[in-house]
Formats: sequence, C-alpha cells, structure tokens
Amino acid sequence: MIVKMKHLDLLCVAAGKEAALSRLRELGAVHLDLSSASGAGVAAAKGEAADAERAVRFIHKARGGSQPPRLDAVTVADVIAMQDRLDRMKADAEALSNEIAAYEPYGDFDPVLAKKLLDLGIDLKSVADLPDRLPERRLSVMRSELATLERDMAGLKGRLAAADDKAILSRFPELADRIAFEAAKELMSEHGAVAVVSGWVPESLEKNLLAAAQKESWGLLLREPALGETPPTLVEPPALFRPMKALFAGLGIAPAYTESDVSVPFMCYFSLFFAMLVGDGAYGAIFLLGTLAMRKKLPRSWFILLTVFSSATVLWGLLSNTWFGAGLPWCAGWPTVKWLADPSYHNMMLLCFTIGVSHLMLARVWNGICRAPDSTCIAEFGWAGILLFMYLVTNSIVGIFQGIPQWGFCVLGVSIAAVFGFSVKPSELKTRGAELGMLPLNIMSALGDIISYVRLFAVGLASVKVAENFNAMATGLVSSGHAFWLNALMSVAMVAILVVGHALNLAMAGLSILVHAVRLNTLEFSNHKGVSWSGYAFNPFKKQ
Repeated sequence: MIVKMKHLDLLCVAAGKEAALSRLRELGAVHLDLSSASGAGVAAAKGEAADAERAVRFIHKARGGSQPPRLDAVTVADVIAMQDRLDRMKADAEALSNEIAAYEPYGDFDPVLAKKLLDLGIDLKSVADLPDRLPERRLSVMRSELATLERDMAGLKGRLAAADDKAILSRFPELADRIAFEAAKELMSEHGAVAVVSGWVPESLEKNLLAAAQKESWGLLLREPALGETPPTLVEPPALFRPMKALFAGLGIAPAYTESDVSVPFMCYFSLFFAMLVGDGAYGAIFLLGTLAMRKKLPRSWFILLTVFSSATVLWGLLSNTWFGAGLPWCAGWPTVKWLADPSYHNMMLLCFTIGVSHLMLARVWNGICRAPDSTCIAEFGWAGILLFMYLVTNSIVGIFQGIPQWGFCVLGVSIAAVFGFSVKPSELKTRGAELGMLPLNIMSALGDIISYVRLFAVGLASVKVAENFNAMATGLVSSGHAFWLNALMSVAMVAILVVGHALNLAMAGLSILVHAVRLNTLEFSNHKGVSWSGYAFNPFKKQ
C-alpha cells in the first residue's frame, strides 16, 4: 500500500532551531524538500564533499589499480595539495623535456662560456653549430634537473598512492548529513522569535512526532494534503514483497501519491520475465552462486531479490531443459520440455501471449475493483474483455488458433459498449468527450501491448541460440585426427571461446532484463493500471 501523508508545519523558538533540527533528524519521520536550498552553508558543505571526492579520485589514479602494502593517514587538504604540486611538477617536467629536445642537436656545450666569447666578438658559428638563442644552462645540467624532477614526482606519487582513502570514504555519510543539515537550516525560515519549517510525515509516524513536539515544546500543524499538493510516496508492500522497495529505489522510480502500490504483481511478473529473458538454467545458477557468495556484502533486500530472480531462472532451466545452450539427456522426456520445444514455436508464443493478457487484465480488473461502486468500474471490466478478445486475435494472427471463436465477438461487443458507455460520465462529456473518439486507436494499442510480450520468447530464444553457436564453435576445434599437441592447443582455445562467449551472453542477458523486464512492468502494465511513476520517494530527514 501507499502510506497516507500529513502536511506538517513545525514552529519552534528561533534561537533553538538547530537543536530542533537535530531532534527532528533523530526522529527520522519527516520528509523535507531540501533540493531547493543553495545558500552559503549548503555550498560550503557541498564544496567539502566535492573536495573529498576529488581526493579519493586522485588517490585511485595514483595507484593505477594496485593496492599499497600500507596506508598513511592524511587529510583531504593534504591530498589535494600533493596533487596540485604533482601537477605543477608534471608541467615543469614537460617544459624541461621540450627544452632538452630543442638543444639536444647542439650537444653539451657551456652556454655561459659561449656567451662570453660572443661578447668578445669571436665568431663561434664558423667553428661550431650553435642555436640562435643560447640556453641558460648546459644540456647535462638540464638532464640532471629532469632526472631529479622525475625522481621527486615518483616519490610524491608514491605518497599519494599510499594515502588512506578508506578514512576519507568513511566520512562521506557525515558529509552528506552536514549538507542535509545545512539545507534544513536554510529551509527553516525565521519570523522574529519564531522559526518555521514545513514537510511531510507518514500517518504511521504521526504519534512519534506528536510525542516529541510535546516534550520539546514545538508547535505543530498537521493537515491532509491540499488540492494541487504532491506529497512524497512511501510504499509499504506486504512483508514478503518488501524487497521491491530496493528495486524501485535502484531504478529511481516511484508511483505518484494518488496511484497504486504495484509491488506484488511487479515482483511476481518480474521474476518470471527475468527467468524467460535469461532463458538458461546454468546462467541462473551462476547468478545464484554469485548472490550467495556476496551475501555479507549485499543489502538484505537485494540479496532476497537476486535469490528469487536467480532461483526462478534455474527453475525455468529445469522446465525448458536449457543449460549453457544445451540440454540434459535425462530431462529430455519431461512434458514441459517437450511442450516448450515445439519446433513451430507456437507453444512458446502462446505462453508469452497468455502471460501478457493475464498481466494486462490483472491491471484492468484491479482498477475495476478499486473504482466500485462508481459506474466507471464497468468500463474497466470492459477493457479486460477487450484485452481478452485481442488475445484471441493475436493467437489467430500467428496461426496458434484457427480463427476467432464466436463467443469472442460477443465479448468484444459487450466490452466496447461498457467502455463507450461508462468511461466518461454524462457530466464530463464536455471536458472528456474527446476520449471516446480515441477509443478505436486505444483498442488497437491494446493489441500491440499483448503482441509486445512476444519479446520474452524472442530475446530468450536469441540468448539460447547465441549459446548454442558458441558451443558449436568451441567443440568444432577438437578433432581426433589431429596430433596430440595440436588437440591440446585447440582444447585451450575451446575453453577460452566457451568462457568468453558465455560471459558475453550472460552480460547481454543482464542488459535485456533492464530493458525488457522493466519495460513490460513500468510501461505496458502500468499504462493499463494507471501508474505514471511520476512520484518521488519519501526520504526522511535523518542521519545517513
């Protein structure tokens, strides 16, 4: 569900506003819009954070991927100063190298002695090749200076590489807290002796805030969101589906406050899409082993999500008997394997279209239940009937069904009448009547939405075919007719092809999940459910 929000106005004594903000941060119950703050305090805090980030980048650049045996404690200012000095030394070294290159053709002569002789009127150019402009020091001195400079640069770079970046990184939460606190101070406006700040608080945390206000002698004004206001969205799915909050945060999406929480169908169908798009049980096993290996480093929500998605992929591998693009002999006779292995691919496409129509009809039936007893719920059930008819049409187009059954046309007629008659109320005809004229286009769009689910079959099949081709390339290298040493060499090449090929295919499978599995949930399903993902997530003012 989406937790109800209350708009908050908090009043406190202006002299104690920092203490009030500190207490408010400890509560972690109020969402403040800190994005608009850009005062001097915020700029200074952001500058400090930016310096820390630059310092870490400088350290990593100096290391070049290697880890020093020991780490030295340094400040951010020390690191930046060392980098600035290193940059100046690099510029000096480059200028000195250019000077050496310019005078190297003339040899290691003494420019001071040459200048004295020229001042005495001696024509040196008749006996020696000299530049038009004499250097300030001889070539050997410049080379010595360059060697010293390069040695000093190497030492400085070594000191930079040995700087303790972990100590600097550990301060990032503190710096983020400082930025947020300075932004909140700026947001808390003063009116004489009183300071005021506005925000949003979930109804579930309202009691905690009231108790704190009574203890701290704050003034509170809590009210329902006004028309035109856009509260933040706090999604609280059932406990089993709560890890979906991590996926929403990772994708950077949130339903609008007035929309629905679709975490449950999102997770169920996303797991299925994940499995079908990867299309290989062995790849799922690799994902699962990697997830288990990273258990201590992964956040709990991501560990649960990746375990569910990987397990679903392993299960799909069992049902389809697909393991690294090949099949296991003892699974070949399973009914599901035979059904999915239909050479015409009709069964696989039928499965995709069935998944699609169930997904989209779920959205429409859900809408209808939510709108009851309002008359517009009839239109939503009508759309469910239209989707069912389009499912029959889609299967007929690709030859899975031989024509559309008579009852399908009856469903279509009743459904169109329901949508046309109840989508717009009579009182809304002037403002929304044009929507009825778009009905034919929307019906055709529903057909396209169902057809788009065939991507589950197409992408999964492509993944399997790529794996099969890499397998064929690899096994084709070894032949019993070759000499032993040649077969050994070919075996190494075969292993390399298999590892690189399947790694590439695995990476492409991950990309297809981001593109297709996310799209089917956030576009096709969400369009029918009425979820625009235009909200912003509830982000309470609290310590990182």
